Amino acid sequence: MQGSVWFYVVCAIWAVAVVGALIRATRFTYMVEARSGRPLLRNGLPGFANIVPVALNIGVARDEETQSLRREVVKRLLMILGGFVAFALFLAVAGQGEAA
Repeated sequence: MQGSVWFYVVCAIWAVAVVGALIRATRFTYMVEARSGRPLLRNGLPGFANIVPVALNIGVARDEETQSLRREVVKRLLMILGGFVAFALFLAVAGQGEAA
């Protein structure tokens, strides 16, 4: 019983960390798009975050500050990818522990 509780605690912490990193990457994406001159909606708000084109440096301003913000987006996306890899390893280890 104790082992399953820790499994759910780790899963919840991982989920909150990944969602937080995605939210932060999205906020950086909005900043990059604002500096790159992307059009806004009629009410003045950004339409949606183009996270993939920003990460791939498509249509992004070339000044150093914008590029540093773009690198922050890429760093957050790599953190998310690393989180998924670590979680897959955790699931593999947890699955072997239950089989024993």
